[in-house]
Amino acid sequence: LRAYAFDETKLRAFTDMYNDLMLAECGLSKLEREMIAVAVSAVNRCFYCLTAHGAAVRELSGDPVLGELMVMNYRVADLSDRQRAMLDFAVKLTEKPAEILESDRQTLRDAGFSDRDIWDIASVAGFFNMSNRVAAASDMRPNDEYHSR
Repeated sequence: LRAYAFDETKLRAFTDMYNDLMLAECGLSKLEREMIAVAVSAVNRCFYCLTAHGAAVRELSGDPVLGELMVMNYRVADLSDRQRAMLDFAVKLTEKPAEILESDRQTLRDAGFSDRDIWDIASVAGFFNMSNRVAAASDMRPNDEYHSR
């Protein structure tokens, strides 16, 4: 958040968007949203977000191995079909947004996601793509306590 400290209006907009996407009630669990944050941040190699949101995955799941696997390569983690479909979509949206097809959305529906859930998956992925870039540009570093969780 230090990156936005120079502009209180932008900081408020950033935190409002974060709170809405990551904390508000929706069809995605808090853990699922944190998993998206980590998968997207792994593609973008964002040290800050991998550390902070990797800690959140460890904490929310109660599984330190899952948190570490998510940071390194979610594809080798023991995930449900629902989680894997969600993360595959978020990563494709990150790497190849122009290649998203109706079949990608249908895969999510087949995994149990509603169209509103798909919107939320895309919104969380988009937010973290933006956040990763701001973190890289401003040399954001994680707080020490994230390393101990």
